[in-house]
Amino acid sequence: MNFFARLIVDIAYFIHTSDAYQHKKRFFYDLLENNRFKYKKFFDFLMIILIFLSVFILIAEVKHEVPQYIKFFNIYVISIIFFIEYILRFWISSSVCEIIIAKSEHDTMLGREFSLSRAILKVIKAKLSFIFSFKAIIDLLAILPFFHELRLLRLFVLFRVFKLFRYATSFQTFSSVLSTKKFEFIMLLMFASIVVFVSSVLVYVMEANNPDSPVNTLFDALYWSIVTISTVGYGDVTAVTTEGRIVAMFVIIAGVSVLAFTTSIVVSAFTEKLDEIKETKIIEDIRKLKKFYLICGYEHVAQEVAKKLAHSMTTVIVLDEDEHRIAHAKRDGLVALNYDPGDTQSYKKIGIELGTQVKSVLCLRESDVENVYTTLTIRSINKDVNIVSLLMDDTNRKKLSFAGVNEILYPKGLVGMISKELIGRPVAFEVIHALRNDYYGVNIEEILVDDRMSQKIVYVKELNNTKFRVVLLGIYKKDKKRFFFNPIDETTLESGDYLLVIGKIIFIKEFEKYLHKKIKS
Repeated sequence: MNFFARLIVDIAYFIHTSDAYQHKKRFFYDLLENNRFKYKKFFDFLMIILIFLSVFILIAEVKHEVPQYIKFFNIYVISIIFFIEYILRFWISSSVCEIIIAKSEHDTMLGREFSLSRAILKVIKAKLSFIFSFKAIIDLLAILPFFHELRLLRLFVLFRVFKLFRYATSFQTFSSVLSTKKFEFIMLLMFASIVVFVSSVLVYVMEANNPDSPVNTLFDALYWSIVTISTVGYGDVTAVTTEGRIVAMFVIIAGVSVLAFTTSIVVSAFTEKLDEIKETKIIEDIRKLKKFYLICGYEHVAQEVAKKLAHSMTTVIVLDEDEHRIAHAKRDGLVALNYDPGDTQSYKKIGIELGTQVKSVLCLRESDVENVYTTLTIRSINKDVNIVSLLMDDTNRKKLSFAGVNEILYPKGLVGMISKELIGRPVAFEVIHALRNDYYGVNIEEILVDDRMSQKIVYVKELNNTKFRVVLLGIYKKDKKRFFFNPIDETTLESGDYLLVIGKIIFIKEFEKYLHKKIKS
């Protein structure tokens, strides 16, 4: 490798490993291209305002004298801003350093001398692909009014309107949907072009020699054909001969067919992309949330937990790879996405910050393997987020702990504890079964014993729960970290304890009101 080529490679490595350079480039990339960047929406809003201002000034100049400072602002200030944006987009479109380094490493690996000329050709090819892209051409045309000496170029101000497609996400969505039907639109355009061409020639041949006909040139015939096939029908140019009118009838029928075909293509494109558009909108809304619970899996336990959280006005997001379970979650009024919670790509697509946005991740699949896999995936993304997992088999408890679960829920533990108390009482088992299946409108609720309640209500017998037809199933004692089933009347209540009560939700609410009223009295 000669000295100059080595120097270029060394400079490329130096720039590529420069934190300051990469930080600046990343900032401008996020500002111009990353829709999740917090400052991008402000930048887009500013550019949209500048676009409309330049167009309004152009319109005002047609019949009014515009002050010189406004002309200066439109011609120089706005154009320079757009020029700077164009240069920045040209810069971030591809990395010259990465191309040179990749070429150098590739040649070294193959044991041949580094070819600087080929590396430069690759750089030029990458930059030209940006320059000749549709959006870059629009950006360049929007800068041309800067050369105001050529008055015609000032009309290119109108091309700035097309820049709205770059800044408005709705336009981007619309164009991406229509692009899925590119082949159909090309075929439709070919059909319409053939009809226009043939009808223009026919009408010109049949009408040009008639002194009463307004069609005197081929351009008049072309204008008439386009107006007719578009079903606009201005009436300023019409066929007067019988032959010309016959052609007009065929063109009108073709025009209706083209419009009907166009409408069907657009409708089918949006129908096919409707779910994707909705999902994109849901993801955008999720990214704006400050705090929410993330439920991974939507089976029986998850359904009950989600209902409780939703009832307490807590935002819940559900992830599940099964379409039927996601459909069930949506029917339950939850925000749900058909993503695999055990796949890191799912969280990248959603674009949420697990550490700041998620209150807690609830792994509630009724499979310990799935919960372990989901936990490992989440821990690979964020080490600090709180994870609560359901445990189905106690032999897998250590696996969940090693995976990084903060709190393990083992429902069979509570069931076994209750079963001890209900041995020989089949009716009680039926009651628990009925409660689990949500029969008869009966609910199980938790009531927190706070400081004020523990001072006014000392013993269980002072609760008077039977007066409200509410059954006290048990008490969870915070200090002992134990659940006491069917506590005796002399059991003391302490701050932080939980009362687990059974009854109709109306009676439970009245019971809670009574407890708070008793505290006030």
